[in-house]
Amino acid sequence: MDLVKFVQDEFVTKNELPEFAAGDTITVYYEIREGDKVRTQFFRGVVIQKRGSGASETFTIRKMSGTVGVERIFPINLPSIQKIEINKRGKVRRARIFYFRDLTGKKARIKERRH
Repeated sequence: MDLVKFVQDEFVTKNELPEFAAGDTITVYYEIREGDKVRTQFFRGVVIQKRGSGASETFTIRKMSGTVGVERIFPINLPSIQKIEINKRGKVRRARIFYFRDLTGKKARIKERRH
């Protein structure tokens, strides 16, 4: 097990990303390759969870597209991630806010964390 961790730490390139947690609203800018063309697309939503550790850490973002909820899972060390912008820091009591999926309307708002 230590050998796998050693290889991951040595060879996986780490992205310099800001610290964020569940409940934060973030925008992830990432590259999309279509043939020989490259374009930047963004995904803005609420962080539902962060899981894993080290090179295999991932985070899940949820946004509403019309009336349909869309979730996307990003590995933290994905090479196509250009940058992550933190739009709003949310105040939640849990590390994984799966109950957020069932909320609609005004109940789906998350209070902003004060510094």
